Amino acid sequence: MNKPFSFRQYCYSLILLLLLSLCLPVLLSATDNPTAHPSFSVTVTGKGRPMLLIPGLTCPGAVWDETVARYQKQYQCHVVSLAGFSGQPAQTAAPEHLLQTVRDELLTYIKTQKLNRPIVVGHSLGGFLGLWMSTSAPEAIGPLVIIDSLPFLAAVQNPAMTAEMAKPMAEGMRQQMLGGKMPVAAQRRMVAGLITDTARISQATRWGQASDARTVAQAMYDLYTTDLRADLGRIQQPTLVLGAWAAYKAYGSTKESTRAIFAQQYTKLPQHRIEMSEAGKHFLMWDDTAWFFAQTDAFLKQNGIAKK
Repeated sequence: MNKPFSFRQYCYSLILLLLLSLCLPVLLSATDNPTAHPSFSVTVTGKGRPMLLIPGLTCPGAVWDETVARYQKQYQCHVVSLAGFSGQPAQTAAPEHLLQTVRDELLTYIKTQKLNRPIVVGHSLGGFLGLWMSTSAPEAIGPLVIIDSLPFLAAVQNPAMTAEMAKPMAEGMRQQMLGGKMPVAAQRRMVAGLITDTARISQATRWGQASDARTVAQAMYDLYTTDLRADLGRIQQPTLVLGAWAAYKAYGSTKESTRAIFAQQYTKLPQHRIEMSEAGKHFLMWDDTAWFFAQTDAFLKQNGIAKK
């Protein structure tokens, strides 16, 4: 025979029900319909003001693991992984304008999830997407942390370059990338120019090898043929731009000359600050982690968006 339901058990059940009811709004806000954004998946961790983290070319959301570990107690981290990168299933029929589609789906995700002006942290291609989202829907995006990314990559050596002028070069690059997967040794050499730590180099090389060549080729083409410089004035939120130069030292670059490239490209961005890492390569959140966190912490605090 079952024991009668005691008053203590009733109290425990009531407390549990109350706790679940308090947690339910948080759980509901984190639910997602993946079919609404086939170009990427999202993992949500933490609580607080929303923070959207977008990785660079061939990288999954895991590139942000240390960043999420640091900020998840203060922010609700929405970590993006793009389809076709690092073993993520590629889209069966990838759109012709891939990055524009990703941009639009990210903006829709922000709207459907009711994210109030999320902080956007983007590395490389992810930084470019953050800028593009903010120029397209300034009222929907919060402060930006842009990591070693430019509004028009094709104009690094020639500021007079236009998107139309860049198309032949971009098309040649796309066709070369579609010709076959890069050999592991060649990919590792390329990655070694972007990262210092040996284990990290191995990890990024594996991600590159696991990426879909068609997706990567189209993303690069879009990146080289989309010029955001003239639209930067539409961005309403403060922006922190973190730049790297050490990897290009062997080619004659200096901290000052590299900073000048950033300054020229971001001329029309109203509220921005450019900071250059002394020794970090392209993956600054890995290569110069303490500096990256110090810069980001100060930026969030300065703009009144750090947890009190």
